[in-house]
Amino acid sequence: MPIMASTLYRDTLNFFRNQFASILLLALLTALISVVLEHALSPGSEQLMTLSDGTHMGDTADMSLQQLVQQMSVDQQRVLLKASAAGTLAGLVGNVLLAGGLLTMIRLVSNRQPVSVVRAIGLSAPLLPRLLLLIFLTTLLVQLGLLLIIVPGILLAIAFSLAPVIATSDNLGAIKSMRLSARLAFANLRLLAPAVLFWLLAKAAVLLLATQFTLVSSLAAAVLLNGLSNLISALLLIYLYRLYMLLQQA
Repeated sequence: MPIMASTLYRDTLNFFRNQFASILLLALLTALISVVLEHALSPGSEQLMTLSDGTHMGDTADMSLQQLVQQMSVDQQRVLLKASAAGTLAGLVGNVLLAGGLLTMIRLVSNRQPVSVVRAIGLSAPLLPRLLLLIFLTTLLVQLGLLLIIVPGILLAIAFSLAPVIATSDNLGAIKSMRLSARLAFANLRLLAPAVLFWLLAKAAVLLLATQFTLVSSLAAAVLLNGLSNLISALLLIYLYRLYMLLQQA
């Protein structure tokens, strides 16, 4: 019997609605961890001010990013690298905790075991190093693909979308999970492509919203926007978990 997309969407929304309080708490907790970690690792305000020293908006408006970086002093490049690395590492840690905690939560609920956010994150601890490597590799490849021509990035996002679920469910390594994910993804493109495209568009919308969100303090806004982004990712993870379970039964 073929797997119906409508059934997957319904199952995903039912689980999301029934476990909304726990998922929301997990999304906000991992968002808070990301924001605090980024704040702790980022350069101070005085160092960030050096990025604008000697530059003018009119001078840089027509420059590419590479040209802009080349115009910076060594100290400015060092500050920019530190800020970029802090944001990347904080986002990576948050995504790993979200994926590990949520996939563990789904497994516990599916087995009718008591679940809480703290327990789910605690039980996911053995999975986190594997997920860290996996999410780092997939994020790097997808970002490079998006920077090149966009389409390769979208294809890679679809190809590796099932990898976190496979790694946690089947206890496989990062590379094996990515290979199996790619094989399953392209064999079930009609079920995966719309969900991943929706996820990419929704994440882009959140980034666009971040540029307009100035009603509350920057810290609160960052946590709320990261939490919203995490909720979107949670929806996709639930969908992918349910799809993988059905593929195993087929």
